[in-house]
Amino acid sequence: MYLIIHQKLLNRCTRQIHTNASRILFNQYYNAAQKKRLRSSRLYWSGCGVLLLGLTYAAVPLYRVFCQSYSYGGTVSVNHDSAKVSAMKPIKDKVLTIKFNADTAAAMQWNFKPQQNVIKVLPGETALAFYTAKNPLDKPVIGVSTYNVVPYEAGQYFNKIQCFCFEEQQLNPHEEVDMPVFFYIDPEFVEDPRMEHIDEIILSYTFFEAKEGIKIPIPNFMKK
Repeated sequence: MYLIIHQKLLNRCTRQIHTNASRILFNQYYNAAQKKRLRSSRLYWSGCGVLLLGLTYAAVPLYRVFCQSYSYGGTVSVNHDSAKVSAMKPIKDKVLTIKFNADTAAAMQWNFKPQQNVIKVLPGETALAFYTAKNPLDKPVIGVSTYNVVPYEAGQYFNKIQCFCFEEQQLNPHEEVDMPVFFYIDPEFVEDPRMEHIDEIILSYTFFEAKEGIKIPIPNFMKK
């Protein structure tokens, strides 16, 4: 009888030891796995932070390359075909009103405006417009501009041949310059059903001061 009781107690103690040992091993494994996940998460988010920081500094050139290549988000294309321009024929039954807008960022103290508010153009013909920028300060100021087209859908047909956008422009104290925009509306504009009721296009430029610490905003469509 004592042997049976002793054996049961021994078996119970053995099971308890196994259970405790299993619990300890599980806890050790769980803690190690948890630490590994936390370490991986820290590395992941650190990498994301570095990537976002790099994208912030690269935003303007990336925006320029992407938008000018694909005419996305109302930005105009610079990849015009010279042979196509020479062979273009104006579409005389479609007159478009091109309006010009000029803005400056809060920190930018240039006087910036279009020389003309409106011009009439035909799809398939070239047109020339001018903006004027003046530095009223007693020190040189470097500016850089962004631009877009409204309505956005018309951006793919609005082609620049010459423009001052995305390039740094330095104006000396009290210097004033004329900035040309040489462009055309692709004649394929009239073949797009979405453009059937579009008779007015707005070309808008915004100048920012180009200096360390000043960040040009990223357009909303790139933040999505």
